[in-house]
Amino acid sequence: MAISSIALSPRKLRHDLYSYSYQQDSNTPLVISVLSSLIERTMARNKRIAKNCAWALSRDIRTRIFDSNETPDMTIQSYLERIFRYTRAGPPVYVVAYVYIDRLCQNYPEFRISGRNVHRLLITTVMVASKYVEDMNYRNSYFARVGGVTTNEMNNLELEFLFLMGFKLHVNVSVFESYCCHLEREVSVGGGYQIERALRCAEEIKSRQKEDQRRYDQIAHHVLL
Repeated sequence: MAISSIALSPRKLRHDLYSYSYQQDSNTPLVISVLSSLIERTMARNKRIAKNCAWALSRDIRTRIFDSNETPDMTIQSYLERIFRYTRAGPPVYVVAYVYIDRLCQNYPEFRISGRNVHRLLITTVMVASKYVEDMNYRNSYFARVGGVTTNEMNNLELEFLFLMGFKLHVNVSVFESYCCHLEREVSVGGGYQIERALRCAEEIKSRQKEDQRRYDQIAHHVLL
């Protein structure tokens, strides 16, 4: 995963979110790597759910606006980096986009982020968040080119998203701060990665216990013979 190749630090993430330099040579903000990792894990979890439960697939026709005919051959990390490279949207934009995605998933529990819809969902939420956060923005046609969709598709995605959200796009300071803290926990000790390691350790322990039990049964079988 790309995020492992950079220095992970809640302090660095916080600095990017509140003191990011908008110079043309600025590095890609850390929030993009953290957000892409979160979304990738969510997609992996949704894939497991969909595999085991047919009813988990979204039956709401409104959220299918984000579905593409083919799964784009681009990772979430690369896609978000592309958006940043060509739009220079600041780190707070991606936090607000994350808020919007979370609200959408809460409003439509059957909606599942997948490889088919994640790219259109991201370009839509980042564009809308940019309009909310930034003073100056590119036209929809420019975001469409960056996102790999037509201008008509971009316009429709924005309109449908606004209706899905009930036009409730305001993100107050406390909400913004809470999502920043959540992202910080992802890169701190005891955060998401620490939890994943703990789960893997638990699985390894369980596997060893099964192996030990199997060996014990074999020994007991030979003794009884």
